[in-house]
Amino acid sequence: MTPFIKKKDIKKDWYIINAQNAAVGRLAAYISKVLRGKNKSTFNPHIDNGDFVVVTNIDKIKFTGKKFINKKYYKHTGHPGGIKETTPLNLAEKSKSEEILKLAVKRMLPGGPLAKKQLTKLKIYKGDKHPHEIQKPKLIDFAKLNKKNIVN
Repeated sequence: MTPFIKKKDIKKDWYIINAQNAAVGRLAAYISKVLRGKNKSTFNPHIDNGDFVVVTNIDKIKFTGKKFINKKYYKHTGHPGGIKETTPLNLAEKSKSEEILKLAVKRMLPGGPLAKKQLTKLKIYKGDKHPHEIQKPKLIDFAKLNKKNIVN
């Protein structure tokens, strides 16, 4: 029988990932795994056991193929005829490049209140600087995990 972890026993770590030249989908899949806590042996799907993730250099993230131009994000206002669409190119032009990764990670998490809580542990920054040095985040070299993680 797998023991359930108590709330007081949960230890949340901080990780930092440099997103320069990283493939969006692969990076989002890895981040969603860490946010949910699936990289830990104490994973339970109904408990927020995940860690904090700080992503830097988000403005240098890459898509494979022609997805940067052709991919479409849809949202609906709730009113008749209220469907809105945008592309990663439009988001980058509006200097909302952090929204690209946030949308990808959000859609890889399960729906519900727990996923919203887990998504708040994702911190995204455009440059190398971030205000989380005091937490002493551990560096994850995303490029060295797999050679396909980097887009040339």
